[in-house]
Amino acid sequence: MQTNKQSGFSLVELMIALLLGTLIIAAAGGIFIANRQTFRSTDNLGRVQEGMRTSFELMARDIREAAGNPCSNAVPLANVINNPGSRWWTSMQNWGAGINGYTGAEAFADAGFGTGTAQRLAGTSAIELFATETPVRMVTAHAPASATFTLSGADHGFAAGDIALACSPRQAAMFQISSVSGADIGHGVAGTPGNCTAALGVPVNCASGMSYAFSTPNTVMARMHAVRWYVANNAAGRPALYQQRLANGAVVTQEVVEGVRALALTYLMRGGNSYVDAAAVGAAWDQVVSVNIRAEVEGEANSGGAGTALARNVEYVVSLRNRNP
Repeated sequence: MQTNKQSGFSLVELMIALLLGTLIIAAAGGIFIANRQTFRSTDNLGRVQEGMRTSFELMARDIREAAGNPCSNAVPLANVINNPGSRWWTSMQNWGAGINGYTGAEAFADAGFGTGTAQRLAGTSAIELFATETPVRMVTAHAPASATFTLSGADHGFAAGDIALACSPRQAAMFQISSVSGADIGHGVAGTPGNCTAALGVPVNCASGMSYAFSTPNTVMARMHAVRWYVANNAAGRPALYQQRLANGAVVTQEVVEGVRALALTYLMRGGNSYVDAAAVGAAWDQVVSVNIRAEVEGEANSGGAGTALARNVEYVVSLRNRNP
């Protein structure tokens, strides 16, 4: 009787098959890891770019609106806020020009460089911008004796503590609103930092006060807008773009976008043909017509090749559109 002989794989064949399978799995794993890294890099880059687009648009809006207010710069301004020279957002010079910049070597007057959370990093530029917010409200009456403006309606949006600007064709005044009651806006000495006097005349005399009655209906009032942009480390120790803004008589500090490790700002002067840094502008900030923003942004650690962070350089040019004559 004849029997069929059956045979399996030899040991050599099994080892070859195992080796080939291992090579295929290794190749597939390598492709998977490479695709995963590519996806991670692309996704991280997208988030970084989206964050920068948003933050740049916010910064650009502040630059475009810088120096914009309903008053003529030719009229005298009474700044009655207590100790205006001690804060960056109450400086008379800053409000008149609408813009103030710092090179990477120039520290803020009220805060030096540092590496802690929200402390400006050395070597990075910074900018301060000043304007008024909309809407602008008409003043229908002004009673200096009771330190009260009356607006055209109660739906004005002002609140006690806001920093406001009132102006007529003859004079302007910057003050902190001490009280709000319907359409009545008070400018007494209450509040923080408060006003040194309730009298809004020029020149400002905090001791005795210089009275001035704003004429109507040619007087308007608007809320003041002050904002500062700079680079600092966040709570996680990563560099980020920060914003400080004036809110109800105090400064609010907030992180806008993570990953901004360098910021360079240069300025175009009226009649100039090249951008210069803040030191070259000197005291002529009222002559700045455009700002060039250059930033270096990075993604998360290991988001780029060879275990490095993905980095990109971005540039933006913004013109000041609302500067008054």
